[in-house]
Amino acid sequence: MSTKRIAAALNEIGEDPKDIDAILISHEHKDHIQGIKVFFNKYGVPVYANEKTWEKIAKFTEDVIPDSEKKYFCTSEEFRIGDITVRPFATSHDAAEPVGFNFFAGDKKITTATDLGCMDRDIVDALDDSDFIFLESNHDRNMLKVGPYPWPLKKRIASKLGHLPNDVAARAVAFFASRGTDMFMMGHLSQNNNFPELVYQSVKNEVEGKGILMSNIDFFVASQDVISDIKHI
Repeated sequence: MSTKRIAAALNEIGEDPKDIDAILISHEHKDHIQGIKVFFNKYGVPVYANEKTWEKIAKFTEDVIPDSEKKYFCTSEEFRIGDITVRPFATSHDAAEPVGFNFFAGDKKITTATDLGCMDRDIVDALDDSDFIFLESNHDRNMLKVGPYPWPLKKRIASKLGHLPNDVAARAVAFFASRGTDMFMMGHLSQNNNFPELVYQSVKNEVEGKGILMSNIDFFVASQDVISDIKHI
């Protein structure tokens, strides 16, 4: 996203981009770092990443972000930004050292996890006991199979180092809902191999299969362009 769109989105929820305390980078892929230089150049926000990720984006950022504003964290080690404790955790993706993030403030835990090809035990443990989970639901397996992508890209997306399909994401939501998490947002949807209604139905089938009413959880689906509350479809 462009800095203009990010600023507009922040303004819509009553936040001033100038008040942002930090940018956290999960991994070095272009769709996650493209807007950093312009945003930093305009607002001067410190940028956090682990060492291997900084190594991968060094040439991309060296002419804009000074060393004093490059912040380093170690995966699995907690650090603080203001009154928020951040715990990065390893994810399964074809990047140098990709991570998701737990955020702790007061008695609340918020977790973000996108760009992960599988849900292994460590990732499940990292997401457990969250009050809110933002989780990737990237593609429908059948849409990916018959879609327009070349075979090598399809193979990459479907691999354990690729992206999470709807059925796995839906089972994860049902599992965490059964353990008490009651707010979820699904994101990182493929524009070619997915659509929000399909994500919703996949989750609904799994959640209600565990005897949990969809009306008992707050459920949202985010796309690249809009955030849609389709809880009551």
